[in-house]
Amino acid sequence: VAKINPQAPLDKVCVLSCGISTGLGASINVAKPPKGSTVAIFGLGAVGLAAAEGARIAGASRIIGVDLNPSRFEEARKFGCTEFVNPKDHSKPVQEVLAEMTNGGVDRSVECTGNINAMIQAFECVHDGWGVAVLVGVPHKDAEFKTHPMNFLNERTLKGTFFGNYKPRTDLPNVVELYMKKELEVEKFITHSVPFAEIN
Repeated sequence: VAKINPQAPLDKVCVLSCGISTGLGASINVAKPPKGSTVAIFGLGAVGLAAAEGARIAGASRIIGVDLNPSRFEEARKFGCTEFVNPKDHSKPVQEVLAEMTNGGVDRSVECTGNINAMIQAFECVHDGWGVAVLVGVPHKDAEFKTHPMNFLNERTLKGTFFGNYKPRTDLPNVVELYMKKELEVEKFITHSVPFAEIN
């Protein structure tokens, strides 16, 4: 149980309890993109859109959305994505495509798919020396992460996060305040409002 601002509309802030906080925190609390940096977001579902929103709030200048479903791209612009890559459009691995687009790799990447290949791509697309990749998606229990050790020796960083590194009881009230101050636009995430009587 978390005590939040009593003025907050519960039919809106309820969506902060899982996916939005997870993606938002993965960017703001874990990836921590510096102002003006380049961020790649793998997976443009609710969590990925929240990660893009977090990168936007942090001041990233380029936010590249990576998804196999191009119908998600237009909506993702509302959350700060500036460019898009569909891996199916390229004959080379997507990490190479991103490295070419960004002169050697992105500053930060946030993986929100749970697909082990996307996790590896998200790590391998960050820049040598300072790149940070954050894994958010939950992989299959038998999945194995395989990459060349040089990727670590070249000073790339790999991090994981659960619930965006927010502690629910103490940190969720602050996420609600971000919404109340209109810095976080929760309404963008809500597509339908259904009364209880209409839920099957």
